[in-house]
Amino acid sequence: MKVYTTQPFQVIYSLFEHEYLGYLFESFVVQINTKGQLTLQHQNISAKNADEFASRLDDKDFKLIALIDQIQQDAVLKKFSPKKLSPADFFLKVYDPEKGDRNMQEAISHYIQVRMGKILEMLEDRRTFIMGKDGDPAWKEIQVAADKATVRFHLHRNEDNTHYYPTIKYKGEKLNFQYRNAALICYEPAWLMLDEVVYSFENGIDGKKLQPFLNKKFILIPRSVEENYYRKFVTSLVESFDVKPNGFEIKPQKYRPKPHLNFSEIKSAEVSALLGNGGSEASKVDKAAAADKILFNLSFRYGDHMVEAQDAKRISVSMEKTEDSYIFHKLIRDAVHEKQYVKELANRELEVKNGQAVLDKGAAFSWLNNNLQALEELGFTVEQSEKSGKNYFIGEISVNVGITENNDWFDIYGTVRFGEFEIPFIKLKNHILTRNNEYLLPNGQVAIIPEEWFTQYIELFAFSEGEHQLTLRKHHMALVNDLQNGNLAQVTMTRKLEKLREFDEIEDKPLPAGFLGELRPYQKAGYNWLHFVKDYKFGGCLADDMGLGKTVQTLAMLQHRKENGAESASLLVMPTSLIYNWLNEAQKFTPELRILTYTGTYRDKNVEQFKDYDLVLTSYGIVRLDTELLKTYYFDYIILDESQAIKNPDSNTSKAVRSLKSRHRLILTGTPVENSTMDLWSQMSFINPGLLGNQHFFRNEFLKPIEKEKDEHKTRRLHALIKPFILRRHKSQVARELPPKIEHTTFCKMTEEQEHAYEETKSYYRNKILTSLEENGPGNTQFMLLQGLMKLRQIANHPSMTDPAYEGESGKLKEVMRMTKSIVAKGHKVLIFSQFVKHLEIIRQVLNEKEITYAYLDGNTKNRQQQVELFQNDPSIQVFLISLKAGGVGLNLTAADYVFILDPWWNPAVEAQAVDRAHRIGQQNKVFTYKFITKDTVEEKILALQNRKIQLVTDLISTDENIIKSLTKEDIDNLLS
Repeated sequence: MKVYTTQPFQVIYSLFEHEYLGYLFESFVVQINTKGQLTLQHQNISAKNADEFASRLDDKDFKLIALIDQIQQDAVLKKFSPKKLSPADFFLKVYDPEKGDRNMQEAISHYIQVRMGKILEMLEDRRTFIMGKDGDPAWKEIQVAADKATVRFHLHRNEDNTHYYPTIKYKGEKLNFQYRNAALICYEPAWLMLDEVVYSFENGIDGKKLQPFLNKKFILIPRSVEENYYRKFVTSLVESFDVKPNGFEIKPQKYRPKPHLNFSEIKSAEVSALLGNGGSEASKVDKAAAADKILFNLSFRYGDHMVEAQDAKRISVSMEKTEDSYIFHKLIRDAVHEKQYVKELANRELEVKNGQAVLDKGAAFSWLNNNLQALEELGFTVEQSEKSGKNYFIGEISVNVGITENNDWFDIYGTVRFGEFEIPFIKLKNHILTRNNEYLLPNGQVAIIPEEWFTQYIELFAFSEGEHQLTLRKHHMALVNDLQNGNLAQVTMTRKLEKLREFDEIEDKPLPAGFLGELRPYQKAGYNWLHFVKDYKFGGCLADDMGLGKTVQTLAMLQHRKENGAESASLLVMPTSLIYNWLNEAQKFTPELRILTYTGTYRDKNVEQFKDYDLVLTSYGIVRLDTELLKTYYFDYIILDESQAIKNPDSNTSKAVRSLKSRHRLILTGTPVENSTMDLWSQMSFINPGLLGNQHFFRNEFLKPIEKEKDEHKTRRLHALIKPFILRRHKSQVARELPPKIEHTTFCKMTEEQEHAYEETKSYYRNKILTSLEENGPGNTQFMLLQGLMKLRQIANHPSMTDPAYEGESGKLKEVMRMTKSIVAKGHKVLIFSQFVKHLEIIRQVLNEKEITYAYLDGNTKNRQQQVELFQNDPSIQVFLISLKAGGVGLNLTAADYVFILDPWWNPAVEAQAVDRAHRIGQQNKVFTYKFITKDTVEEKILALQNRKIQLVTDLISTDENIIKSLTKEDIDNLLS
């Protein structure tokens, strides 16, 4: 019968008994007559149609209706029936008395009982009825008791048995419920219906504990099973409920809890289960560190009883059997003091949840070492669990390190104390370097080295030498200072070494008598600095910007060595193209230096001749070829110009120069780092061996954190170590007399034929590269990416670079030639740099056609110096074509006041070196630099990516950091879009 919303109606809740599911509720709306009485006109209501009756429903009604929907027969069938069975088939199968599915029955019962409990909690102020057998939802009204009833369980022990029964009280009055047609309409927890009133109970009693007594006075427990029954059943009953004993004793006990903190080693896979949070914490656990976790377990001792903190029971009961009876010791826990102890641990940064905490092993023992004494003073007992495999030491740990200056090194000594054991500091070396935090003590216990020691002392061990006595070279002064400043070592040294702390104290040295010319103030400071590092027997890196006169500062030092008793010749190694530049500069500033040019196929391979010279000039290639011979001579200085030539520490060139012997070492470079931080290690290890540890250490401690993780702390740390041995000045700082440098970017539009060639190649490589990225990942796509980008860059310059049959024009070539003609017409000189010799050949052909004379230099040019002098001195030669690789360093080309960079690439430092061929000391005019970028090509994308990707950490550790390896799929997509 339909209920009309236009007339008064009432929502009611009706209790009925299902054949299989037990007591359930249904929700109805019932029409109300003019007297306010319920009529027989009613309608079932569910979540589907509840909104129609919203005018007389509140939020609680909507929640009740939703819950009641969940326990209806159809909802149960839908949730628990894997197949589409009819209700009759499903229930007959599951509830068959002999073949029924007991597990399914329990699951369904629990599902319904939990929801029935929630429904009953909400019915107190709702009209509730028992449904009539004819389906009338309002047959008999029932009330939900406002207060909770209490239950007391009685156990009356006599000579033969024990009588067990409950009594119920409501508002202090006994409730007679036995043999009164009482019904348990819910079991989880118990709700009892008696005389049209429904009662709930304090402590949420399980209905199964009351069910046997609805039609029974008591349960009889025979003496033969008494002890077992008392131990298993009565003990838990006493813990949870009010029990009245007769014939035995219940003794309440109260104690002040004493905290116990146990620890044991666990595998990370166990952490999730232990913390009991399904996986949210487990996801944070490093699965690789299988046994590197420590589990802390908090418990409390009450008298003779130990209670786990994670145990939620506030009352703990144990049974004692006496000669003729039983005593139940009812321990009442002290929640206030337990919480105070948990808070004490939290204040010391150990967060205990559910009685447990998990820390990494290193952090755990560091925490124990720092807090053990304080915890014991607070009354904690801290001990290792018997289950833990290793016997860990948890006593006091301390370290005492001393550093004393010796003649040419520092001596390191120290002791580590683990409780009663005193261990030489050197014994920790391998443990610290391999990050092994377990140290085996003489008594078989395992001491855990504090986590902070690995950070504090790893460099000291990595840089020190010696197996039985640790020594540290003097060039590790910065490290010694840090240890002293951090109170990590007691340092004793001479006053002389104090000069190393500040460069301001560098002594001014007079220029040698045989030096012709003057040094600018910053060059004189550089000359003084070279003396400074020499006097302390350190190697140095003069890393001034290109064009600031590293050559002349070095020549002044070499002249000083000649005049002050150098006992042997110095060796100056450089790229072949710079030999003549050095010769010219030496003739100009230090004509007294006796110089041997040790180059060429027909060189005299005899080191005996070196004694007749002050300076031997040679190339990296010759050193590589003549290593065994040159190793036999002890040079005064070995100086490497453009020292980035040894940036790869594993190259034959690097190995060759490192094997040579000398009293002093110096490197000259404008770019200490070109591709990777490892470039720095190679060069620093040449001038000061061991300064940055071995390659493996440097890679793990500096290169990876700096390049991959952008770790600013590690970057600053590396700078601190190398700072005393590098002198770097910028043009903007020191050469204020230099004219300004003006940079332009010129965008060139492709011709139609060029654009067609570009798009065709781009589509081919885009599909190929992006497919490879999906299938093989970035690591296996790098070569293909480089190949594709190279082709696109060449087409952006001129398509004939990749296709000799191409007969069209290039937009970039047109613009380069237009500007070249304009510059030449106005009497200026221009350097034209390209990374591609093929590109220079194309420019060369056009210059020949236009009858514009030019100088030319690439890697195959034999008469390099002649080409330089031709351009510098001949007014008719206004154009110099130079390959970036062959002419990007060392050349002095101040006759030019224009520089063209035809094909920019990732590394702006390389371009800066090219520009510095013209923008250097001696330049009188403004230098105009033009980068030529072809619009809508990979060149334009590279320019944007260059600005976004290359963040110069400092001027020292800079450049592209192998950018190709760090490109994301999005970057590649953008480049090829």
